[in-house]
Formats: sequence, structure tokens, C-alpha cells
Amino acid sequence: MHGFDRIADRYLYIAIGGLPSFGPISIMSGMSAPKTESASTSSTPGRKVLLGVTGGIAAYKCPDLVRRLVERGAQVQVVMTAGATQFVTPTTLQAVSNRPVRTDLWDAAAEAAMGHIELARWADEVVIAPASADFLARLAHGLADDLLSTLCLATIAPVTVAPAMNHVMWANAATQANIRILEERGIRVLGPATGEQACGETGPGRMLEPIEIADAVSANVAVRNLLSGLKVVVTAGPTRERIDPVRFISNRSSGKMGYAVAQAARDAGAKVVLVTGPVGIAPPTGMQVANVETAEQMLDAVRSNLVGANIFIAAAAVSDYKAAQASREKIKKTESALALELARTPDVLATVARANSHPFLVGFAAETEHVERNALEKLESKNLDMIAANKVGDGLAFDKDDNALTVYWPGGGKQELPLSSKTVIARQLVALIAERYKSKK
Repeated sequence: MHGFDRIADRYLYIAIGGLPSFGPISIMSGMSAPKTESASTSSTPGRKVLLGVTGGIAAYKCPDLVRRLVERGAQVQVVMTAGATQFVTPTTLQAVSNRPVRTDLWDAAAEAAMGHIELARWADEVVIAPASADFLARLAHGLADDLLSTLCLATIAPVTVAPAMNHVMWANAATQANIRILEERGIRVLGPATGEQACGETGPGRMLEPIEIADAVSANVAVRNLLSGLKVVVTAGPTRERIDPVRFISNRSSGKMGYAVAQAARDAGAKVVLVTGPVGIAPPTGMQVANVETAEQMLDAVRSNLVGANIFIAAAAVSDYKAAQASREKIKKTESALALELARTPDVLATVARANSHPFLVGFAAETEHVERNALEKLESKNLDMIAANKVGDGLAFDKDDNALTVYWPGGGKQELPLSSKTVIARQLVALIAERYKSKK
């Protein structure tokens, strides 16, 4: 949908009328198939979750989201905006939550006892899903013209938003500015995912699947403040090694996994330094960011920021080789073949590991074959405390919004993190890192 919360009839007609035809259940089958149920390692027993539903076609997923939160032991109170009721009925959400749905700031019966304040105090966590572009804008600018926005201002509980809108609206400078404002204020942003949208276009803007949001809410309970008071240095993205002024050696890393790990560490209470190669995504807020290009620059930046660091997470895909002699001028296409001599670049993680004193070390192993064997060899040869391994290749990991990891540590330890969004995987990984870090102290 278009992410509007205040929906006039003409917008509703255009949006629904513009849905592509997918057969008898066009709206459901028009979305990508939901992810299969995974065994969740976390739950929210007794957790009071206030679920805010705003106006967008993704609201049809909210009954499933409520069900999954309830399955994890949460008490769920749904609050809907007027726009949301155009897509899913309060009756449906009341049935799955077993609680009356609130929709109106001016409900005389509820507000006789200042119900909006009571709800704001009741919640252990506020989750807005879907979060429309309109609602994100109002939240960023502190407006309180309906029940849900008023609750968000009045609550002291952590707030999480799961954006859902057309990809052009998501990319708009105003929306991105609002997202940065929200993140700077400590509001957690889940997604959006990339894929086919209800309007028939494709791009980032899809709401995460209900199971991903429920897992993230559950993980948030466990992860929050796990790294409080600790300094964490994270590397992310690729590096580039110059061949000539217009060409370079690099790889397909998008930086999404490393950025998600840095954000998860930040949300867990750590003071984070992100050392990043060149990527096409916006830098995270709430942390120090060092931008580099080459492997040598990355090593220098890591060394200068490791002072006082407790944990070093090397998620960057550092180029292993560079041109032995980079040309100062563009190499002309004059010969039928060109021989390029390569030289090794510095190994950032191995260099840090060889130091007499170093922080808790976490490496990544992106492999196309023999994933476990290669990961274990790297874990041992570089004397790491943990390594997160995954299979990469065409259609796997690189440039994707989801990932799956297997984490290993000395002594035969192993933990599978099944396929999920990189945001969810990062939070699970950070929780595991915190657990292993504390076990060594």
C-alpha cells in the first residue's frame, strides 16, 4: 500500500484497484510466501505488548502477528488507527488477542479514567506494525492527534516500529530523515524487507513477516542491556583495492549483515564503533562510524579504535588481494590480454588476534563449500573466541535481507541460527556473543 494512515476513499480505491491479479486469493498470494515456523529459543512470558496497527495493506498480517506473540506467552493489547480499520476489523484482532481493541482517543468510557495513560503505563513494549509513512512522520515530530500517537508519547516502554510502504515512499528523503530521528531517540526499526509490493512494484518497503517480528520482540527481551557498559568494535561491508583510478578489486558484500550486528550491539547497550567499507546503505545512528576503503585503512581504523574495546566482531568481507602495483593512470584497452600481478592485503582479524592483548574475537566465514570444515579451521588458526559461518553464492546471503548462520566456538560448541531476516539473526548472534563473553570472565 502507500503507507498513508489518513486514507481518503479515492486512495483506497486506487490502491486496491491497482493490486495485480494472483488468482482466487489475490491479496494473500500476492505477497511472498511466509517463512516457515522456526523453533524459537526465546519467549515473552507475561510480557505486555501493546500492538499499534496503522493504515496499510500489511495490516492483514496483524492477526497472525498477534497469534504468534500470544504463542510466545505475551499479553497483547491492540490499538488501531482509523486508517487501519479500513484493512482489518477490530473484531478480528479482538478475537485473536482476547482483549477489547482500542481505536478512539475520545472513547468516553475508557477515557473517564484516563485510559490512554493507563495503557501507556500498562505496556512493557510498544510495537507498531505496520508503521505507515504517515505515522512514522507523526511519531518523529511528536504529534499526538489520535490514541496511538498519544500513547507513544506517554509511554516509558521501549518502542519498536516495523515500516511498511511503497518503495519510493521508503526511499524519500523525508521518510529517511524521520527514521534517523526515531533511531536517534532509541526507537527500534525492524525492516523493511525487499520484495513485491501490493501496488505491483518491487523494492524495499514490505513489512517483515509476523514470525520475524514476533521473534524480534522475543529476542529484544533477552538482548536488551546484555552488553551494557561494554565497548564493541564491528567491521562491515567490502573493501576496495585500486587497480587504476577507475577500477578496483572488491566483492559482493552489501554490508547489511555487519550493519545489523552493529545495530543489535547498540540496542543491547554497548558503545559501538562501526568500521565500514563502501556500501550503499545509510550509516546507523547512535554509534561512531569510521568510513574506509582499503584493507590497510580498515586495519588502521580498527587498531585506533580497539583501545578499551571488550569485543571485536569482524563481519567485513575484506579483499584478500590487491594489485601489486596500482596504475596512476587509467589502463587503456590496447592489448588482447592483460596480466595483473596481485599481492596479499593485511588480514585484519588475524593481525588483531596476534596482539599480546586483544578483546573477545568474533569472526565470520562466508564459504561456498565445506562450510563447517573451513569455519573450524579459521576458528583455530586465528585463535578466535567465536566464528559465524554461512554458505554464500548465487542467491545466498550477499545482497539479501535474510541470512542463516552456524556459530562455532572452541571446545566443540555450536549453535544454529535458522534462516531469518538479518535484523533478527543479528540480535540472536549478539545474544550468543554476550553469553559466551560472560562465560569467559
